Amino acid sequence: MVRLCFLMNMISPEAVANSKRAWLKILARYKKPDRRRSAVELAITLIPFATLWALSSAAYAYGHWWGLILILPAAGFLVRIFMIQHDCGHGSFFANRTADDWIGRGLGILTLTPYDCWRRAHATHHASAGNLDERGTGDIKTLTVAEYRQMSWRGRLAYRLYRHPLVMFGLGPIWLFIFEQRLPVGMMRGGLTPWVSSMATNAAIAVAAAALVWFVGLEAFLVVHLPIVVLAGSAGIWLFYVQHQFEETEWAKDSEWEFQHAALHGSSYYDLPPVLNWFTGNIGVHHVHHLSAKVPCYRLQEVLRDYPELREIGRVTLLDSLRCVKLALWDESRSKLISFREARMTA
Repeated sequence: MVRLCFLMNMISPEAVANSKRAWLKILARYKKPDRRRSAVELAITLIPFATLWALSSAAYAYGHWWGLILILPAAGFLVRIFMIQHDCGHGSFFANRTADDWIGRGLGILTLTPYDCWRRAHATHHASAGNLDERGTGDIKTLTVAEYRQMSWRGRLAYRLYRHPLVMFGLGPIWLFIFEQRLPVGMMRGGLTPWVSSMATNAAIAVAAAALVWFVGLEAFLVVHLPIVVLAGSAGIWLFYVQHQFEETEWAKDSEWEFQHAALHGSSYYDLPPVLNWFTGNIGVHHVHHLSAKVPCYRLQEVLRDYPELREIGRVTLLDSLRCVKLALWDESRSKLISFREARMTA
């Protein structure tokens, strides 16, 4: 019945309500992780990352510059490390809160991300994604056409710069991962936990960096590690961008916003090649993830395999995703994201 509702695009309130209840029940079957597999996934991510990092620094030390090409797959493994940290934040990797939290904190040293701060902001994102009245925490700043038109020219310029691809995917990752996350930005008055998370992560990063500099030298450390962090950060922000900033996404005022509908239709299914799915921890199956964040990353493809109709909801291909870059404003009259050019033409 669930598949029939989606395939026939039934819109009666009863059909919609039944389909939502059914999806939540269906996804509950996929929540239980295989802890042995989780341990294996962690090992086959951390060990290759450490190996590639060591080989890259050795290549630099011995003057084999061509060996620095290994920085590219190392960045891919760092993205995967972040995705495992992401699952830990949802308590879905080992389904043991203590284990997930401490593994997440440890991985946060590698990703330069204070785990407890990030987990709090990300929980807010999941609780309010697609809600026009709850924007601002854990998401990419998005203005409506009306809000943009009401801004001063300075405000418009700042927003246009913020949304420019060179800033969003170039300078943005550098600022976010290297500088902004060193303090609990946005949580300064959130109690002791954000400060402990930030400062403890900073201290651990400093110790780890000092140890690596002692082993390979400052120059080799910077030549190898900085590009890995920047490349991985750019890829991470790109993924997060495409997951919600696609043309047919859905936003609604708080009075009309509904969690299940926003999760299923306000998040994309980023249809990536298998190798990229692996490196990104299947995070492209984002609509399913938002419906049930407790489903482990390695089980998201199982959901698509068993319920292929989900592949047609919010599907964005690699080619489609390139077109998403121009989208910048939410047009409430047409219920879609549009570009600055489109907004200007409809003024």
